[in-house]
Amino acid sequence: MSRDDTDAIHGHEYFDPLGANIPPIYLNSMFEQRVEAKKSDRGVDLKYSREENPTVRALERVISKLHISEDSLCFSSGMAAISTLYMWGLKSGDEVLTTIEAYGSTIKLAEELGKLGIRVKKAYPSAEAISSAIGPNTRLILFEAMTNPTLKVIDVRAVVEAGRAKGALVVVDNTFLSPVLYKPIKDGADLVVESTTKYISGHNDQVGGLLAGPSRSILELWEWRRLLGNIMSPFNAYMTYRGLKTIGIRMKRHEENALKVAKYLKERREVVEVLYPGLPDDEHHELASKQFSGYGGVVSFKIKGGRAEVEAFLKALKMIMPSPSLGGTESIITYPVVSASSSINENDRKAVGITENLLRLSVGLEDPDDIIADIERGFKALKS
Repeated sequence: MSRDDTDAIHGHEYFDPLGANIPPIYLNSMFEQRVEAKKSDRGVDLKYSREENPTVRALERVISKLHISEDSLCFSSGMAAISTLYMWGLKSGDEVLTTIEAYGSTIKLAEELGKLGIRVKKAYPSAEAISSAIGPNTRLILFEAMTNPTLKVIDVRAVVEAGRAKGALVVVDNTFLSPVLYKPIKDGADLVVESTTKYISGHNDQVGGLLAGPSRSILELWEWRRLLGNIMSPFNAYMTYRGLKTIGIRMKRHEENALKVAKYLKERREVVEVLYPGLPDDEHHELASKQFSGYGGVVSFKIKGGRAEVEAFLKALKMIMPSPSLGGTESIITYPVVSASSSINENDRKAVGITENLLRLSVGLEDPDDIIADIERGFKALKS
């Protein structure tokens, strides 16, 4: 059993005077305050659950251990975490540097901040391009360690060094990997952001987000979360922690299944290209092997044809669910050009390879032979 496995189960540090071994769900909206408010372990007032809640706090302690960060915050969604990050880290005249390939809402929200005098710059998703794009007004650099949906791997340490030289904050979106496979803080990232909806909770039944980093930054972000009112609910925190306990075992199985599916897809004549850094011939395999402790559970691939062929393929699936998410026990397939990447402009999509025939498969925990059998149903529909 690795330390991550132990921390995922026992890292909450919750003590129950009755001897319960699992942090309970604190559904109360307020806490007693006769004169001075009680304090949580990080020194903030424990008086109102919009601000601080013991169930959420227990989850945050687990997250902090897994990400080897001083502290962390949990939010009502991944976008709640990112919006709080933007509000905290940017002011009029600042520039946020992101990549042309990223979660569409991350880019869209940054662009909407133009009305507040904040500029957005987008670079090709590589360390070289990002580093070259850093300007005198770049305040915040936000990029995915493994990109969505083409699974490009970015050299985090190289971007951190370039950002630090220019005085910019470097924030890494680690959603596709989870802290089990990668801990960006080890490579110098100032903050980590993740959607806990995905591998953290891992069961396709919760929505949430996190930020992890140094105590000083987290305390400032805590104040913004308090003002914005976007803390994770106690029930979601409880359920997320329940799912998080098995993350080590789940990630191992996700990866085993993903590699088997990727190898199968490589042999299919209906497939033009397979994108998965776990394949030895993938262009990002070397960097992924050096930077991560695994390759994750997402496989992207391009089929022969275009939208009509994709539609026929998706309609034929019986077990794999077409849906815009990933990271759960069930296998999910996504058509990026009409979902997460739909808000990315056509030229940028073309530049990074988000084409009309691209599919993103979040490989679940089912028997891999059953996953492959369902994919074969889709391929058979292309022949009819």
